[in-house]
Amino acid sequence: MQNDNSKHKLGGWHHLRSSEGLASSEELWAGYHSESKAKEYKHVCKRACQRAVDRLRAGGMALEAVTAALIELEDSPFTNAGTGSNLNLSGEIECDASIMDGKSLNYGAVGALSGIKNPVLVARRLLSETQKGKLSAGRIPPCFLVGKGAEQWAISHGIPACPTEKMTTKFSLSGYKRNKRKMELAEQVETKRKRQSCEHVSESKSTFTLQENVENNSACLDTVGAVVVDREGNVAAAVSSGGLAMKHPGRVGQAAHYGCGCWAENARDISLHSTAVSTSGSGEHLIRTMLARECSTAMQAENTHQALLEAMQNKFISSPFLAGEDCVLGGVIVLRCCTCGEAQRSEDIQALLVEFLWSHTTESMCVGYMSAQDSKARTHISRLPPGAVAGQSLAIEGGVCRLGTMSD
Repeated sequence: MQNDNSKHKLGGWHHLRSSEGLASSEELWAGYHSESKAKEYKHVCKRACQRAVDRLRAGGMALEAVTAALIELEDSPFTNAGTGSNLNLSGEIECDASIMDGKSLNYGAVGALSGIKNPVLVARRLLSETQKGKLSAGRIPPCFLVGKGAEQWAISHGIPACPTEKMTTKFSLSGYKRNKRKMELAEQVETKRKRQSCEHVSESKSTFTLQENVENNSACLDTVGAVVVDREGNVAAAVSSGGLAMKHPGRVGQAAHYGCGCWAENARDISLHSTAVSTSGSGEHLIRTMLARECSTAMQAENTHQALLEAMQNKFISSPFLAGEDCVLGGVIVLRCCTCGEAQRSEDIQALLVEFLWSHTTESMCVGYMSAQDSKARTHISRLPPGAVAGQSLAIEGGVCRLGTMSD
């Protein structure tokens, strides 16, 4: 495995800037992004950033802004989340999503959810309901629901139903049909191989090769997510995914699992940093490594670039929990912020120093970022260096920005 194919580029935030900016919003979308569709990918990220920042400018908190960003990403037919999600073995859409509030540390999630256009809205509502306290007879409110129960709960709480056919796109349906044909061919080949083996046919005459696998390479791992910090320094993170193509019904990926899909935590002490993380990639790999929380913990180090590099290498690519895997696919966006030294000595909340980094082992990752001081979002498709092997190498980039309110 390689760990020297990393790069650090400070993008559009390479200068420390002092202004009246209120917050920043970043989106991720890891997998494979062709040059021919780069414009569409970037446009989706730009719109999501804009929705989040619009909410922040209107006085909204980080949790509201990150929800707005995810809704935009889920509504896009280009993402594997909400509308346009991968279809499972039964030809149905089952979505996973989660959201975490760094201020309260509350979390809400749904898994294998069908019939709801925006899964993140259900996750958000679950989070909100947990803050209201216990249910009747002292019952603890749920923070994570799956399947039919999640759908019924969502509808009972005023979130409208949406049939699968309305969420299915031409692209997702054609992908399902291609994958189904590949699976049928694979089963035919296996059946023929077994039959010939029983007939004592020599191995050389009973060997077949299936050239194509189900499309679950990095091209289909485009889970979406966002991280946000508001003007008060509160952070929030969210993630949403349609899951693997041709997955077994009921499978739940990292997007719904606590500490795996997203993480957000406000600093509890002035010596610590607030962090928000969202992940994308192969759900099973991200679940077994709890990558979101691992990256958040790593961000307390002084050198964020080195810390993220080591976390991706040691806690993900070379993780002992993935010792049997030779292609570990994933991506993260990480936001770290703290109050600058001069503001720590004042009651006025100002001068937030925000660091934003992203890293991935997938072939590419589309990232967008924007602060309230910006007129438009910046987008970038990060790619592994030439010659790097997806699943064994990583890329890392990022930037830094100073945000805050001006004193009267």
